[in-house]
Amino acid sequence: MHRKKSSSLGLVLFLLVIAGIFGGIYFLNHDPRFEKVKPVINMGKEIFWNPENGLEIDVSDNYGLKNIEVYVEDGENEEKISDIKLSGDKNYKVEVNFPKKGILAKDNFLKLTIVVRDKSLWQFFRGNKTVKKAIVSIDKKKPELTLINNSYSIGKGGSGVAIFRVKDKSLKSVYIVTNFGKKFYPNPFYKKDYYISLFAWPIFQKKFRAWVVAVDKAGNKTKQYIPLYVKDRNYRVSYIKAKDSFIDGKIATLAEDRPERIKNMNRLQKLNFVNAIYRVENEDLIRKVTTPVDNSKINNFNIKRFYPLRNGAVVGTYGDHRYYYYKTKDNIISESYHMGVDMASVKHGNIKTSNKALVVFAHYNGIYGNNLILYHGLGLYSLYGHCSEFLVQKGDVVKAGTIVAHTGKTGLALGDHLHFGLMVQGVMVRPAEWMDQRWIKTHITSIIAKAKKIIGN
Repeated sequence: MHRKKSSSLGLVLFLLVIAGIFGGIYFLNHDPRFEKVKPVINMGKEIFWNPENGLEIDVSDNYGLKNIEVYVEDGENEEKISDIKLSGDKNYKVEVNFPKKGILAKDNFLKLTIVVRDKSLWQFFRGNKTVKKAIVSIDKKKPELTLINNSYSIGKGGSGVAIFRVKDKSLKSVYIVTNFGKKFYPNPFYKKDYYISLFAWPIFQKKFRAWVVAVDKAGNKTKQYIPLYVKDRNYRVSYIKAKDSFIDGKIATLAEDRPERIKNMNRLQKLNFVNAIYRVENEDLIRKVTTPVDNSKINNFNIKRFYPLRNGAVVGTYGDHRYYYYKTKDNIISESYHMGVDMASVKHGNIKTSNKALVVFAHYNGIYGNNLILYHGLGLYSLYGHCSEFLVQKGDVVKAGTIVAHTGKTGLALGDHLHFGLMVQGVMVRPAEWMDQRWIKTHITSIIAKAKKIIGN
């Protein structure tokens, strides 16, 4: 009898121990204080650094940071330069300041080690640890930047080109920046270290200035002004009477593209919505499609003048500032800018591409109706709006002279015509320039040819 009680008691104790073990395992795996995720150190294996600039390393942990140690080594000596105690921050920027004495950057290289622990109770209360090492290249030299050649002048709404040489062992980015903050990114050009970029002056900007900027991985920056003769240009202002038939017809139909937006709008509010608000949405999409630049090397840019519609008569001009009024001119309902040229010939006329291209967009786009966009390289895009049908699709590569679509009256068009536009890295520019072979030669192709002569074979 006594033995049976002892055996039962032993079994109970055994089961309790097993339960305790499994309970402890469950507890350790589910209690957030014992989480096992290691901290993250956002640092590459090689860092370029100018001692005159600050060096910051991002560190993070899903539970909370406890301690950060920073070591620097010159190949012979190692020194701890930071020992940071934290109280559970999930994100922290480590400011690295290298010692001015004791450690020497031999051959302009140092070794950097960062050790991070989190506040987890895992690993017998020591927490999770991450160690990351990097080679730091000391770089105080700015990129070498030389402007080779550029367009002599630019007009408001117009385009230009610049060719320049940039040399740096750790070049990070190179671009043209304007006085209003727009950046134009170049293609590699002709030979190593040379670049070419189109740039443009939007009609909404009163002034235009531009600089080439080169930045290396250490943060060193070189900036050079592009000398240009700038020509202001006045664009047409038009007052258009919005008739009831227009509002109840085209405007009402287009407004139904966004039924949730126009639910409680009256007729005149719908006019403003379509002509101003919906237009901006459509042009934002165009801007998104036409901003990217491929990174292909450019040796020549033998672009021919654009002439998309045979015998096409211009019935609407670029830059036209249009005011829509209802009944009387002092009752302005809406305003917009016409950012292309309207051309008309025959119903369902053939639309041709004058230059080889990649089809990047072929879809309905609100006021532009069936909207086709082609990419011609060097950040230059052409746009064809109000099409009745497409004869190509996105991803097609088309040759010069290819019929790509037919004219129509889709979108905000009262009659069959083509809305033709050109964009330079998302900026809608004046088509008349690119429809003029003399302008193309003077401002683009001859500039490129002269730059190649300067660079040499």
